[in-house]
Amino acid sequence: MRRRHHFHIDHAGHSVSTTIETGHRVEVEVLVDGRETGHATTHGDRPVLVHVELPTVPPTPVTVRATPGPGVPRCVLEAPDAAQPLVMSPRPY
Repeated sequence: MRRRHHFHIDHAGHSVSTTIETGHRVEVEVLVDGRETGHATTHGDRPVLVHVELPTVPPTPVTVRATPGPGVPRCVLEAPDAAQPLVMSPRPY
């Protein structure tokens, strides 16, 4: 059975949202300011990294690390200006 899990964070004045669709084949979609900027797939509970850029001047590369399991999916944003990964808040769809 497939389920969708949504996460969100505001960073450097930009909105970053992630959807993790779980199941045998896990799909991860990343939106920056409402536009799809990254997509990845994995199998089972393997974590996946999605590299995207924030539209700053110059563009800021960031990485979304999505962990589909085991248990409840988790998502963090890794940014060069953050000392540690930033936890993305789960959101209802």
